Amino acid sequence: MGDDPQTVAVLGAGGTMGRGMSANIARAGLTVRAWNRSREKAEPLAELGADVCDEPGRAAAGADVVITILSDADAVLDVARAALGEQAPGAIWLQMSTIGIEGTQACAELAAQRGLTFVDAPVLGTKQPAEKGELVVLASGPDAVRGRLAPVLDAVGQRTLWAGDAGQASRLKLVTNAWIAAVVEGAAESLALAQGLGVDPALFLEAVSGGPLDLPYLQLKGTAMLQGEFAPSFRLALAAKDTRLVRAAADGAGLDLPLIAAVAERFATAAAEHGDKDISAVFLASAPGR
Repeated sequence: MGDDPQTVAVLGAGGTMGRGMSANIARAGLTVRAWNRSREKAEPLAELGADVCDEPGRAAAGADVVITILSDADAVLDVARAALGEQAPGAIWLQMSTIGIEGTQACAELAAQRGLTFVDAPVLGTKQPAEKGELVVLASGPDAVRGRLAPVLDAVGQRTLWAGDAGQASRLKLVTNAWIAAVVEGAAESLALAQGLGVDPALFLEAVSGGPLDLPYLQLKGTAMLQGEFAPSFRLALAAKDTRLVRAAADGAGLDLPLIAAVAERFATAAAEHGDKDISAVFLASAPGR
C-alpha cells in the first residue's frame, strides 16, 4: 500500500451525508466501494465509477480506508461487526458518524480487535455542504495516518481540524452540537415569543441582522421557521439523537447544564411528531396556535 489510500469503502453511502461524501471521494480519483442498507439510494454513485455493493463486507473487503457514516452507534457497530476483518494490511477505519462518547469507545475497541487503525472523525455540516465537499471534519487519531487520509478528508471537507487522540473529535462534536441545538431552540422560542406578543417575527431577524448578535445559521433556520419550509437538511430525529448524546455526556461528566437538559427534552418531544422534518421544525413545538 502506498502513501495515499487506493480503495475507500463507504458504509452508509446512500444517506443524506454519505451520498455527497461518496460522490466527492470518487470525483477526487479514489476507488470507491459503496454500500447502503437501501441499495437504490446508492445506485446513482455507479455513474461516478463507484462499485455499489449488496453487502457491507463486500464493500469493505481489502479496502485501505473504511468509512462509516450511519445514523447512530447501534447502526455503526452492527454494520462494522459484519463488515470489518478482511481489510488491507494497515487499513484505517474512519468513523465519521455522530455516535457520542460510549459509542466511539466501543468502535475503538472493535477496531483494536480487528487489527485496524481507528480514526474518529465526525463532521460539521448538513446535506448541501456534504454535496459540495464543504464539510468541516473534526478528526482525532494517530498522527502517523494524517498524510494517508488527506486525499479522503480533502475530498469531503473544506478543512480538517485535528483534535488529538481518537475520541477527542467526538467530544468536540458534542460541544458544537450543544451550541447548534441552543441556537436553533433559541431562534424558535424568540420567534414564537414575537408572535405571541403581536410583533412581526421577521422584525427580530432584521433587528439583529449584520450586527454582533447575528449568525448566518440564525437567519437560515429562522427564515425557514417563518416560511414553514421544513424540507430536511438535518432531520429533527437525528438532532434529537445528538442532543440526547450531549445530555448523556454532560451527565457523565458530572455537569449541571440545565439548558442542555431542557433543549434535549424539547427536541425529543418535537421529534416524536416531526422527526422526518428539518431541525428547524422544532419551532412547531413552540409556535402559537400549533
